[in-house]
Amino acid sequence: MNTLRNRMEPDRMDERKIQDIIKLKKEKNALILVHNYQIPEVQDIADFLGDSLDLSRKARDTDKDVIVFCGVRFMAETAKILSPAKKVLLPSYQAGCPMADMVTSEALRDFKAREPGWKIVCYVNTSADVKAECDLCVTSANAVRVIRNYPYDRFLFVPDKNLGSYVKDQVKEKEIRLWDGYCHVHARLALDEVKKAKKIRPEAQLLVHPECEPGIVQMADEVLSTNQMLKFVRESKAKEFLIATEEGILYRMQKENPDKLFFPASRSLICPNMKQTRLSDVLNSLRYDQYEISLTEEIIRKAGIPLDEMLKYS
Repeated sequence: MNTLRNRMEPDRMDERKIQDIIKLKKEKNALILVHNYQIPEVQDIADFLGDSLDLSRKARDTDKDVIVFCGVRFMAETAKILSPAKKVLLPSYQAGCPMADMVTSEALRDFKAREPGWKIVCYVNTSADVKAECDLCVTSANAVRVIRNYPYDRFLFVPDKNLGSYVKDQVKEKEIRLWDGYCHVHARLALDEVKKAKKIRPEAQLLVHPECEPGIVQMADEVLSTNQMLKFVRESKAKEFLIATEEGILYRMQKENPDKLFFPASRSLICPNMKQTRLSDVLNSLRYDQYEISLTEEIIRKAGIPLDEMLKYS
C-alpha cells in the first residue's frame, strides 16, 4: 500500500500542464470525463469520475459544448451517440478496446441473416457500428435486470462471454447464446492467483467484476461493476478488500476511503489502453480539438435504439 499512497502525492512537474488545462477548459466551455481505470494524475483533473455509461450520461446532461473523454474509443462514441450536438474528444487516438474489436457489424449482419429468431444484446463495451446492429444494450451493472425485464426470451450476447455467462446463470428462464469475446485484462486473472491472494488476506472482502471467468466469479463475496464496487466499499464496515478488476480503480478507492486497505487480486490487472492517456494528451486535446469523434447521423440514430431500450428496461 505504500506504493499506492506515494502515487497519490502531486507531481509538481505537472502543475503547469494542470493550470493550462484548467484555463483552456474554461475558454472552450469543456467538461473532462475520466474513467475509473485511468492513471492517477488524469483522475485528479476530472470534472466527473465514473464508468463508461455513467460518464456518457454526464455528457448528455451537461450544458458544456465540448466533452473530453479520458477512456477508450467506444466510450467516447457512446457519449457522441447520446450527445450528437456536442464536440466529443478522445485525447489518445490509440486508446481502443480489444474486446470491443472482437465483434463487428458485418459479423452481426451475417448472424441475423442466418438466424433471424434471436435478439442481439450488446455490452456497452462495443463500437457504435456494432450497437447500430443490436436490439438492446446493457452494462455490467444492469445486464441482469435489463435482460430479465426485456419482453423476449432468446438472446445472442456480444461480445463478452464472461459477462454473458454471469447473466445466463442469473437469468435461467431465458435462452442466452454467447459470443466468443472477452476482456483480455480480466481473462488474464487466473483462479489460482485469486485463491493465493485470498489465502494471504483471508479477512479481505473479494470484489469481482463479472468480466472475470466464471470460476473467479463464483469465489466472490460480491460481483459488481466498477461504480458498484466504489459504492460498496464506501458503505461496507469491512476494512480490507481484494479487488478483481483493472488496478486503476484502487487509486480512487484509497483516496475516497483512507481508513481502509485495498489490494489487487493480481499485479497483472493492468489495461495498457486505459493507461494511454496522459496530462499532455488532455492538454493537446483541448488545445487542438484532438481527436474528435465523428459518427454519421444514421449510425447515431441506429446505435441510439439499443441504448434507449436499455434505459427503458433498467
